[in-house]
Amino acid sequence: MEIEFLGTGAGSPGKFRNVTATALKLLPEINEVWLFDCGEATQHQILRTSIRPRKVTKIFITHLHGDHIFGLPGFLSSRSFQNGEDPTPLTIYGPAGIADFVKTSLRVSHTKLAYKLKFVELGEEGLIFSSPKFKVSFKHLEHRINCVGYRIEESDYPGELQVEKLKELQIPSGPIYGRLKAGEVVTLSDGRQINGADFIGPAKKGRIVTILGDTRSTPNIAELAANADVLVHESTYGKGDAKLAHAYYHSTCVQAAQVAKKVGVKHLLLTHISARYVGSMVKTLQHDAQEVFKNTKVVKDFDVINVPFQEK
Repeated sequence: MEIEFLGTGAGSPGKFRNVTATALKLLPEINEVWLFDCGEATQHQILRTSIRPRKVTKIFITHLHGDHIFGLPGFLSSRSFQNGEDPTPLTIYGPAGIADFVKTSLRVSHTKLAYKLKFVELGEEGLIFSSPKFKVSFKHLEHRINCVGYRIEESDYPGELQVEKLKELQIPSGPIYGRLKAGEVVTLSDGRQINGADFIGPAKKGRIVTILGDTRSTPNIAELAANADVLVHESTYGKGDAKLAHAYYHSTCVQAAQVAKKVGVKHLLLTHISARYVGSMVKTLQHDAQEVFKNTKVVKDFDVINVPFQEK
């Protein structure tokens, strides 16, 4: 599981940061990529990565401001030409209005998609997607328009079969190992009964990633980010601009760090950086946040962050 940042700027494209788009790469887990927001020129940013558009099966939109959605029509259209002979369907999740925006854009441009496009417009807070490997839920944030944050939870991994212990007992390898890993009780040729459950290691806890849209400080952030392995939080403003952040429904780097520390986040990644912060000012943002929560990084376009499993 990796997070690749395709755009980390706020409001409008800048020389060093494109507008918001974040890819959650789940290739080893389910051979898919999920996109969170799709600002202008996201498809151009993807061209500079190893991401294949046909692998993008879900797009989660946080809100309908242009810097988070203006890249959708172009990406969806281009994906038709890069999807092979067996087109992969795509689902877009987002606040009410997202379907109207996309359908209107495609209609007036006479764009025909070669794959099935589905919309899930968000209503009551809670679970919106569930599979054997992952579940996704959302909560409302506090922005000038309807805006949400997403919590992605990976299922736990079953424990590994403790092969060395079996070898010590001179239990021969082969199909019997598969039965033991399934937790069966197996009778050996010498009459011994072996309970597979006694030879399964502890389960490996699945990972949690929280990705927020634009927001002021609000209690829902703490619920979305509780014990997350990675929290992706906007940091439009610096430490000294808390009043400005509040007035424009955004957050500061320190506010993001405070909530990360409070709710047991493991890694904090700051994005949606205002164009006013360049050069050493970006380092100041990171330093100020790290004084509150040490494991903080201000990300830049094309940063790839591995989401690690937590060691016991």
